[in-house]
Amino acid sequence: MELQTAKGVRDIPPEEKIIKNQIVNTLVTVFELYGFDPLETPLLERYETLAAKFAAGEASDALKETFKLKDQGNRDLGLRFDLTVPLARFMAMNPMLKMPFKRYEVGPVFRDGPIKAGSVRQFWQCDIDSIGSTSLLADAEILSVIGAVFEALKLEVVIKVNNRQLLSGILAQCNIADQEQAIITIDKLDKIGPQGVSAELQQKGFSSAQIKAIFSLIRPSISLAELKPKLQNAAALQGLAELEELYSYTAPLGIKNIIFDVSLARGLAYYTGTVYEVFLKDNSFTSSLVAGGRWDNMIGKFGGGNREVPAVGAAFGIDRIMMALSLKRKDSIKKTQTLVYVIPLNTVEQSLKIAQELRKKGLRTSVSLGKKGLSKNLEYAASLKIKYTLIIGEDELKQQKVLLRDLESGTEELLTVKGVIRKLK
Repeated sequence: MELQTAKGVRDIPPEEKIIKNQIVNTLVTVFELYGFDPLETPLLERYETLAAKFAAGEASDALKETFKLKDQGNRDLGLRFDLTVPLARFMAMNPMLKMPFKRYEVGPVFRDGPIKAGSVRQFWQCDIDSIGSTSLLADAEILSVIGAVFEALKLEVVIKVNNRQLLSGILAQCNIADQEQAIITIDKLDKIGPQGVSAELQQKGFSSAQIKAIFSLIRPSISLAELKPKLQNAAALQGLAELEELYSYTAPLGIKNIIFDVSLARGLAYYTGTVYEVFLKDNSFTSSLVAGGRWDNMIGKFGGGNREVPAVGAAFGIDRIMMALSLKRKDSIKKTQTLVYVIPLNTVEQSLKIAQELRKKGLRTSVSLGKKGLSKNLEYAASLKIKYTLIIGEDELKQQKVLLRDLESGTEELLTVKGVIRKLK
């Protein structure tokens, strides 16, 4: 049998998993700094939950790419394609939660879609959402979290922002009745360009006059000031006013690199207000790293009525951020988290005790296993780019000391165990 992974999924070796853990830890630290709390939802959802019109919707690319299966009771199930729909279902099932409810969740999601760089079939998302507030302060807070995360990760990004009311109003002004189909296509403007969008709109039955009207207003370079006098639709003007208010909060929050992009649509049908996507500033990695927006309609409809439950959030694509960081750090990627590698030379029992002392002080320590000689052990430590080795021989122990070698500089010091701890802490 030829061993293979399933198509579109892959193993993550230690040097990549270390970066992934660093990203997740950074995200969680920033989220909790802003008052968001953890939540966990199942990988499996009832297919009817995922397929609901107010969730993905039957025309959505997300639903077309949903992995479907049945359980032994012949119930239709699906693997979650994002973390937002499970959150909406959770909120609808727990209506007594205090608002605002601010949560984050980290975990794998699944899309049975085309495979390309930055897009696979199993990938991790890390979401934050603020439920229960209509204030644009909640939207601004999400943008502030995004900025803080990438500042902590030392990645320069651009945050593209738009408003779905503005976009829907523009489409209404262009006499577009089937807005959902138009939005799904317009959302691909960055990927397939104006010609590709125009061709796809024609295939969907939109007229040349409608397409021309769309492109007269939906241009990536158009500014809010330039767009404002061209708008007549009330919803479009409301969306523009919301964007102006949102921008008024970005300065006191210190949010940088925000760009208005009227072509930004976000493909899923449930966005109702602010929408945004985040990209590397230097375009060395072209896929979006974060996407999200305001989705005020879904939770109430899951609850079986028309009650509006305001919500705004963002999904961080951990695998994509991982790829972007790997490009930036390709010369300094770690193969292990071990800081100290202990090499016993006929001193196994004493070396194990010393290793435990180091671990109790929070120093990540590994001990040589078996009977490898000194040279083989040093070669092993160097291959994993471990910074320090601790050589513990009988002569060193007679002096109540150990030999600390810095593998990066090649220097050695004869120190007491307490001295080693002081130096490495």
